[in-house]
Amino acid sequence: MSTVQDIEFRDAAGRLAAQSGASVPDSGAPDSAAGEMLSDKMILNVGPSHPATHGVLRLVLELDGEIITKATPDIGYLHRGDEKIAENMTYTQFIPYTDRLDYLAPLANNVAYALAVEKLMGIDKLLPPRCQYIRVMCCELARISAHLLGLGAFAMDVGAMTVFLHTFTEREKIYDIIEALTGARFTTTYTRIGGLSRDLPPGWTEMVRKFLGEVVVNLDETEKLLTRNRIFVDRTRDLGVISKEMAVDYGLSGPNLRGSGVEYDLRKAHPYLVYDQLEFDIPSGSVGDCYDRYLVRMEEMRQSVRILRQCLDKLPDGPINVPDGKTVLPPKEKVLTRMEELIHQFMLVTEGMNAPPGEIYSSAENPKGELGFYIFSKGGGTPYRLKIRAPSFVNLSILSELLKGHMMSDTVSILGSLDFVMGESDR
Repeated sequence: MSTVQDIEFRDAAGRLAAQSGASVPDSGAPDSAAGEMLSDKMILNVGPSHPATHGVLRLVLELDGEIITKATPDIGYLHRGDEKIAENMTYTQFIPYTDRLDYLAPLANNVAYALAVEKLMGIDKLLPPRCQYIRVMCCELARISAHLLGLGAFAMDVGAMTVFLHTFTEREKIYDIIEALTGARFTTTYTRIGGLSRDLPPGWTEMVRKFLGEVVVNLDETEKLLTRNRIFVDRTRDLGVISKEMAVDYGLSGPNLRGSGVEYDLRKAHPYLVYDQLEFDIPSGSVGDCYDRYLVRMEEMRQSVRILRQCLDKLPDGPINVPDGKTVLPPKEKVLTRMEELIHQFMLVTEGMNAPPGEIYSSAENPKGELGFYIFSKGGGTPYRLKIRAPSFVNLSILSELLKGHMMSDTVSILGSLDFVMGESDR
């Protein structure tokens, strides 16, 4: 495995000699042509509107010829103040804002946030089994959808346009499934505190089974196009190497952490919902380069298919919400016929559920990594403080160290392999 080092030449003659393979004399000044062309470093802005940055990310690169000597990621162009907005909304009213975090996996965001509030309320152990299985299916469908788009865009960045068309086709099938379940394709707002907004529609499980049979064929075709492709391998292998120690020190999570050989997944390390009742493996890399991160995501999608099939086979009947009228909206027919349910609905809609004072942190394994929510409550229906641990934001922190010493043309490959989304970075 080749190692990437911080490369900086002392003079123009040294750079010119390195490019040509010639030796550099110990004495004598560089020729005037080399001095004029290569005497100074250049500052290059990549983004925030450049398509290779996968969003409104700006990179300020300092170049010595084609070599990056310094990289400064500049975020904040999409900042919307979600964490402050949460302080002026009830816990339920904030659910649609979680859709806009990792907007490629809104169902997974909904589940992670609901789990955090339920932990604060002390009802996280009361979720009905059917609710838990449906939530797991939502999370794994979101994982496949996000990885399909991420890998398709990654491949397109390095010149494989066909792969993007393959993966996008399967992603559209997932959106059809999500639309049948939630009524929306993009911003779902499906999960509720204490349960779900509605049960599975008729025929939905058959739709999922049909999709699972088709997506594995697509994954095989994608691997045939990429895994042994000489151009793709040359653009990704031994590039953007992140060691185990470096990954841990920078707090990376998700496929970027596991690609460096750290087998850490919240679904195994700290199981939630019914993940401890399901069989699946945690793929990890050995080198920590762009190629390893690609392989990890490919295998993660296959493991998600495995999880979804188990959920479909084990899906129990029963309620989908916690039986607590002070937490979950009562059925509409009871609201229209009984005074107690009418009062409960009025209080929940206007003031929100009455959360106890205290503080909690809860996290879930999202497609991009560990999505965490810290909630500080002083009681009542709104959080006093809410802080989001966004995996893309943390993963981007390594760019300033990771890009140094690479060629400018390698930037798009490294960015694509990290698979970030700016919606949660600029939350």
